[in-house]
Amino acid sequence: MHSTQEASDPKERRRAAILELVRAQRIRSQGELARLLTKLGHEVNQATLSRDLRDMGVVKGAGGYQLPTGEAALQLASAGSGAATAPAGGSAALYGAVQAWLSTSVTAQNQVLLRTPAGAASTLAVALDAAGWKDVLGTIAGDDTVLVVTPDPRAAARVHKALLELKRGTTQGGRA
Repeated sequence: MHSTQEASDPKERRRAAILELVRAQRIRSQGELARLLTKLGHEVNQATLSRDLRDMGVVKGAGGYQLPTGEAALQLASAGSGAATAPAGGSAALYGAVQAWLSTSVTAQNQVLLRTPAGAASTLAVALDAAGWKDVLGTIAGDDTVLVVTPDPRAAARVHKALLELKRGTTQGGRA
């Protein structure tokens, strides 16, 4: 289903409009996106817009909002409501962030060090924190690096493996 087809649900129509806007132009803030949606007849508050972006796996990078890439983009495009479906083991937001921003992942003791393009680390860290993985005690983000702290080296290995599987789009289930 093409996202510009008429949908009966206001949420579906709004998310289809978000998808089209993000595809068509560089959008740097939620305020800018909200104004564009209002011009299209979609009144939306900040909380709803944040939830839509998170659920759709749309991530904000140095150049503005971007759609997920790779398999995540195919899933987003094929979803009639515009909601991305992540493989088992990850939320749509985390899947989108990993697909878009994870460059490398290495473990060191009970930690996982993630590299991203410049300006993308906090987006990936927020998505990882929000996913609620039991093995993730917390994250610290710089400009292009995320430090993930886990309870022990085995947990770090599980998180590392799960993130690489999300990057490849081959999760086999379970959450790290």
